[in-house]
Amino acid sequence: MYIRVLPPDGKVLITVPQTAGDDAIRMFAVSRISWIKKQRENFEAQARQTKRQYVTGERYYVWGRRYRLDVQYSNVRNGVFLTGGRLVLQVRPESTPEQREHVLNDWYRAQLKSKLPEVVQKCERVVGTHASEWKIKNMRTKWGTCNIEHKRIWINLQLAKKTPECLAYVVTHELVHLLERNHNERFQKYMDTFFPEWREVKISLNQQMLDYMSE
Repeated sequence: MYIRVLPPDGKVLITVPQTAGDDAIRMFAVSRISWIKKQRENFEAQARQTKRQYVTGERYYVWGRRYRLDVQYSNVRNGVFLTGGRLVLQVRPESTPEQREHVLNDWYRAQLKSKLPEVVQKCERVVGTHASEWKIKNMRTKWGTCNIEHKRIWINLQLAKKTPECLAYVVTHELVHLLERNHNERFQKYMDTFFPEWREVKISLNQQMLDYMSE
């Protein structure tokens, strides 16, 4: 059995074998009540951005650094670039918040794509495993996920907003799943070997500003 507490509101998701009975599931959930409460407290305490409108003055993160958004109107083309302490977003005057979000997310995806190959190569060399495919996806509840059978790994787009060591931690974490499926003692020993500071980086990742998430 496996239990997760999902952001932003602390919903509990329990994954169980088809043969598990209701009583066994109930006892498993009860045994983890203290842990569930702790995870919910962490969600409530963690700083989270307000809902984004994609207007000048809002603050956005790029590789852990905070930038002031500067929206500039252009009828030529959309674009995003950094200059000084500003994140410049060029869009058409009639663009909607959803369209601006799309433009900015495309830029974040490009940032992550440019950095990911180097990080993957280094981590694969350390761990000794190789993924057949790497994908980027804007995920709500996971920093990464691994399809062990096909050796396909997905990385959360939001990692382009976090400090660089967080990306290395998540890549290593998913590669270790090719050696050990579960988050058990064996998995942790692998992490201790391949990424000794993983616990500190995990704490740092969980303490960094979260994006707004709708219910």
